[in-house]
Amino acid sequence: MHRAASAEMARPAWYDDYVPLSGVPDELIGPDGRPRRAWLNFLHQLSADEQSLAAVDRHLQDIGVSYRVHGESRERTWPMSRLPLLIEEEEWNAIAAGVTQRARVIEALLDDVYGKGQLVAEGVLPAALVSGSSEFLRPLVGVEPPGGRWLHLYAVDLGRGPDGRWWVLSDRAQAPSGAGYALENRLVMSRALPTGYRRMNVRRLAPFFRGFRAALADAAERSEPRICLLTPGPYSQTYFEQAYLARYLGFLLLEGDDLVVHDGLVHVRTIAGLKRADVIWRFVDSDYVDPIELNGESRLGVPGLVSALRHGGTIVANMPGAGFAESRALMSVMPQISAYLTGEDLILPNIATWWCGDGAARQRVLGNLDSMAISGAFVSRLPELNGDTQVLPAELDAERRDALREAIAERGVDFVGQEVVKLSTTPVWAGDTLVPRPFVLRVFAAATAQGWEVMPGGFCRISAQADARAISMREGVQSADVWVLSAKPVPPETLLPASDAIHIQRILANIPSRAADNLFWYGRYLERAEATLRLVRCLCARAIDMDFASGNVPATIEKLTRQLVAWGAVPEDMQDASTLLIARTALADDTAYGSGLSGVRMARNAGSVIRERISVDASKLSRRLDELLSNLGDLPSETDVLDAADRAIQILAALSGLGQENMNRNAGWRFSDIGRRTERAINTCRMARMFASDDASAEDLDVMLDLIDCQITYRSRYMTGIALAPVRDMAVLDPYNPRSVGFQMVTIKDHLATLPALHPDGVPEEPQRLAARLATDLETTTAQELDNAAVLAFEQRISAFADAVAARYFLRRQKGVVGAGISIHA
Repeated sequence: MHRAASAEMARPAWYDDYVPLSGVPDELIGPDGRPRRAWLNFLHQLSADEQSLAAVDRHLQDIGVSYRVHGESRERTWPMSRLPLLIEEEEWNAIAAGVTQRARVIEALLDDVYGKGQLVAEGVLPAALVSGSSEFLRPLVGVEPPGGRWLHLYAVDLGRGPDGRWWVLSDRAQAPSGAGYALENRLVMSRALPTGYRRMNVRRLAPFFRGFRAALADAAERSEPRICLLTPGPYSQTYFEQAYLARYLGFLLLEGDDLVVHDGLVHVRTIAGLKRADVIWRFVDSDYVDPIELNGESRLGVPGLVSALRHGGTIVANMPGAGFAESRALMSVMPQISAYLTGEDLILPNIATWWCGDGAARQRVLGNLDSMAISGAFVSRLPELNGDTQVLPAELDAERRDALREAIAERGVDFVGQEVVKLSTTPVWAGDTLVPRPFVLRVFAAATAQGWEVMPGGFCRISAQADARAISMREGVQSADVWVLSAKPVPPETLLPASDAIHIQRILANIPSRAADNLFWYGRYLERAEATLRLVRCLCARAIDMDFASGNVPATIEKLTRQLVAWGAVPEDMQDASTLLIARTALADDTAYGSGLSGVRMARNAGSVIRERISVDASKLSRRLDELLSNLGDLPSETDVLDAADRAIQILAALSGLGQENMNRNAGWRFSDIGRRTERAINTCRMARMFASDDASAEDLDVMLDLIDCQITYRSRYMTGIALAPVRDMAVLDPYNPRSVGFQMVTIKDHLATLPALHPDGVPEEPQRLAARLATDLETTTAQELDNAAVLAFEQRISAFADAVAARYFLRRQKGVVGAGISIHA
């Protein structure tokens, strides 16, 4: 058995006596006191790309890169430095070696803690350090991880001292985040600084992700495994990253409700029944992955997942329980653990750490309290720390410092003391000048068949405060791309495999039920917003043309107002308000659930849950539409409102065009189009009952033609003037009019015919039967048979059809519906 030096001997020399050069980033200066050659080269290349730097913020906004602060519902735009962090090859090789070694040590640690337990038996690892950790999951003891690994992705936060040495600040084994943001940062910077990126031989990230994806696939039992990314959902702080990684790697983005355990295997609830999930890359914390055996209050996990792990048929990366390795208390004995498990000293040492569960260490911390940083040993926040992750006792008032000292003395097992870290700095732009700012670098390693592969780059966080320590990197933080510079030219890389021996696929029928649900409503909300905008446009156009001098409001204006009130676009108590106020409210009042802006935002919310299925261009257009309607202000006239409604409808038309011309004709596109056409059919029925009723005036019928965009078509067909029967036929029955009810139902019927059936018996399912009957009845009804009662009956049948679609295809927990244990396929 080998022992390494104790953690308290790992204190770097620069902690006490380092005095940095004022105003000069340490990153720019090498150990010899001279400017680093890489930075001189970069600043020279920067002159060729200087104007491109403005593209950084624009690109981030265009593609919607975002994050969410804990406790907030709105997302924030991703803050990114316009300068990368530069690391030369020799320095990077030393970092990669240290990260690889640490990943091996932590994998062996987890295997021992949940297996033989020799570290505790031999006294290397205190038993209280294991039992005291909330991340040590007893149900996982004795479980052999499917695929043979506890860790598939590991990350470590590193800080560099002003003397150039790198130190481990924390380990990330639970569900390491940041790799997706690192990838997005690289995409932004390679576009913003193309000349420097190309000429400085920056190592590419694609091979790392290609290797990680291949490793997950190889770990599964099947040749073409189904790999899923398990997300906590759209309110996760890093949901954008999770959706981005799922789209980039081709994984299914799923929530806990999308999965079910059946016969010891995990399955995905899809529109075609249950499909086996071979690999799950989880971003849900360990304690929440199984409400049966772990946290019973969890609504994020999969009931029975731990049981499925015991059966060994589903691989979970990383295994539940891996978060035990993130305990700060472990850092106090990590040198000894490494020596015992590998016979090696750590290449990248920890910052000096003392776990106060050890009597001698506790006295050491209490005796030097004012020079320490105090953290929770097992959890990120303790009541004694007033909600902070770490505190500096020297900066506390006397009362709080005494209370903290008493808490450590009474229950030291909950606390660790660590040296206060002074971080090296890197340059960032502040106005027109470069200023030094402290940074932390997160480096990632993936377990592959060839061993641990380290991403040649990472996720860099830069503090906004010049004197920040590692504990204050949460507020005002920026991210930066990390350029690892090769001594040789770097060839272009792609995520695509080099081999041509790939099974060709054209149609994916296994869309998850939740994704189908959100795509359906994404289409419905966009169509609902368009219908409201068309009503507003008609209202404003008539208000501009009509004379209100008599004090009487024309009947058509009253009907348009009543329609907007009925749709929830205008509050009922505003029905007698001015036409301008009604139009402005219906267009852009976010408190009115039926307004155009509310419809757009509901569509964006539905789309945000399925980011991986919405194109970047579609996201740009929906965001532009939201911004247009949100920033109108108090438009002074109906003409201005009409112009705004026109511009919004044009953007919606562009969105519709993207869907028709750019989306692959798979099940996802079909559900989006079914949703849109269902909403259009219902809305057209409602419009027809209002503006093509039995007592409709010529002006009412003219409004109806405007709403269904058929003025030109009507006048080219009928030379005798406007009449009720042909308008009703064009709005409700005409199979050649893309806005008629009949056209919608024929198209929906065709969509349903291509969707998978639960049972291969050839019997039409309920949505197909209802759609076929509706299409047939609309086809065989004549215009003379139509009246308000008939139109209302069609509207009600279409609403019942929408309910049948939801019951058949979408996620339901009730017994007997899709995903509840029926129609199980591989």
